[in-house]
Amino acid sequence: VSQSLIAKTESRKIVPTYNKTKALFDSLERLERKKDVQVRKLIKKEIIAVQNNDSVKNAIQIMAEQGFSQLPVFKGDLSVGHISEKIILNQVSAGKDLDQISKLMVDDLMGEAFPQISPNAPLSVASNLLKVYSAILIYQKGRVIGILTKADLLRIFL
Repeated sequence: VSQSLIAKTESRKIVPTYNKTKALFDSLERLERKKDVQVRKLIKKEIIAVQNNDSVKNAIQIMAEQGFSQLPVFKGDLSVGHISEKIILNQVSAGKDLDQISKLMVDDLMGEAFPQISPNAPLSVASNLLKVYSAILIYQKGRVIGILTKADLLRIFL
């Protein structure tokens, strides 16, 4: 299962076939069996995020430059939500003008915060969370030390 397929599915640019969807969930189930692997071995330590008072335009630019479909949103050091292509495109689909949307602050549009887990958590915990959420923040001693996405989880097969 390619990262591209996951990103396009998350942003609802495509609807995967049954076989592609089954392959994704089969991959996640195989990951669950690797109980000895901890989340810390797969996390990205560099977290690219936006602040809640940043403009949506800034978030769009960062997502485009980085090739990401979503970003965590922070208020200072505290995770308060996420912004994604899907959230923005839903506003456009609802008839709102993209210029108006881009002038909004991120906290006017953001979705709920990504779940948080310890870097010592087993891979099975992460894979179960990633069945529901598109990313997980990794916290240690009260601060974010990394992020894990579905694409990161699939790297274990490489």
